[in-house]
Formats: sequence, C-alpha cells, structure tokens
Amino acid sequence: PDNNPLLAMVSLIAPALARGNAVVVVPSQPYALIATDFYQVLETSDVPAGVVNILTGREEVLGKTLSEHQGVEAVWYFGARDGMVNVEHRATDSMKRTWVELNGRDWVQNGEGPEFLSASCQVKNIWIPFKA
Repeated sequence: PDNNPLLAMVSLIAPALARGNAVVVVPSQPYALIATDFYQVLETSDVPAGVVNILTGREEVLGKTLSEHQGVEAVWYFGARDGMVNVEHRATDSMKRTWVELNGRDWVQNGEGPEFLSASCQVKNIWIPFKA
C-alpha cells in the first residue's frame, strides 16, 4: 500500500461495488488526500452518489461509530489489534459481520481470497478502513 496507495484502495473498493454494495472508506491519515482526490474522480463518473463514501478523521472514533451504526451491515478492519477487538466487540450488538486481520493473515496467500471476497461482498453496506 505504501508504494501504490490508490491502487490498494481501489482494489478493496472494486469487489464490493461489483457486487452492488455501498462502501464507506476510512483512509489512513498519510493517504487521506489521495482518497479525497479519488472521490472527485467518482463524482464525475457514472457511479451514483452515495455508493462510495470517504470519511477522514481519527480511526478510533470512526471505528466506534461505524461498527455500532445500524445502517452498516459489515466491517472489514485492518489495523491495530486493539482496534480489531473494539470493532468486533461493538459490532456484536447489531449482529454485524466482521472481518479482521489477525496476526498478519494474508487472505490471498492462504488461498482464501475468492471465498473471502465472495462472502464479504454479499452484504449491502461495508466499512473498509484503508490502512497503509
């Protein structure tokens, strides 16, 4: 992600969009400007308004808010272990589906990539914090 932050973010968003989902992206602080520039591209495209939403701010605050929000059906979280635990704990109240990166799990290297993408893209609203 550090070498190609835009490509990394788009590769996370594209499968969800292809399956007809709305996406909320929380970019990491060093790449927030790249994410907002990408949003300007989306505004001039045929992607309907509100399908891709980019939020900038403190990850702890946004993680709490989005994992508890009743309108968000699933959360992908890639970040600090404390954040993973908090997201999974807070998501239980709404029975929200979560995917977290524990112990540096690599979904593609383990051969779980297609199954992971298929399962994670079967919901309608997904929060994807892009953490570089």
